[in-house]
Amino acid sequence: MKKAILIDTSKCIGCRACQAACKQWNQLPAEETTFNGNYENPPQLSPDTWMRITFKEAEENGKLDWYFGNNRCMHCTDAACMIVCPVGAIYRTETGSVAINNDKCIGCNYCVANCPFQAMSFDRQSNHPVKCTMCIDRTANDFIPACAKACPTGAIEYGDRTALVNKATKKVAELKAKGKSKARVYGLEEVSGTGTMFVLQNDPEYYGLPADPYVPVKARVWSIIFKPLRVLVVIAVALGLWGNRSESKGIQDATTAAKGK
Repeated sequence: MKKAILIDTSKCIGCRACQAACKQWNQLPAEETTFNGNYENPPQLSPDTWMRITFKEAEENGKLDWYFGNNRCMHCTDAACMIVCPVGAIYRTETGSVAINNDKCIGCNYCVANCPFQAMSFDRQSNHPVKCTMCIDRTANDFIPACAKACPTGAIEYGDRTALVNKATKKVAELKAKGKSKARVYGLEEVSGTGTMFVLQNDPEYYGLPADPYVPVKARVWSIIFKPLRVLVVIAVALGLWGNRSESKGIQDATTAAKGK
């Protein structure tokens, strides 16, 4: 069954409990940040911050509004990161989320460079990309994601995607009835549908989201050219490791024999 996260921005109060819960559950350390004037802390994602609250203050028709967004992996159906990965290290889980197999990852960084949402970071210490996992370790044990668990207003929900789409559609109708003419569900069709969806009260740009996200052409070209070579890459790496082990064993045997004499 395809699962999803729904974020209702009309309920978000910008408390960042979700952000703190994500760090706590994934044991991500705090990082030094600087005030940039727009109340976003930290100002961007990093290997130590996998999701963050965005903030925009705007005045329309003489009324001042605050818009809180949520910057994280969107778990796209048409996922650029999966398309460009030369070794198949990025895969889709049974529930539809996008995950990374670090044992296969070669640290090429193509996934981070091609993400249309800029929702991935690259950890130079581990030489691997990092991002929101949709708490697959929690959901596999029948717990909801940490961010949804911590949200005090119920702005973040996790469950069956179809049910959440229906709920989001009804909420958008309610918002429009209250005068929010630009209200919409974000993630229904973007990149063929996303696993992280939003109920927006205004245009996507107010929430730090691209209006028309798409997989870069270079990513598709890259996949067409190099995808057939993935098997050869894996074989080459395997042969290289086997050769190194064989050479090391030979040197070790020779050393042992010399000591025996």
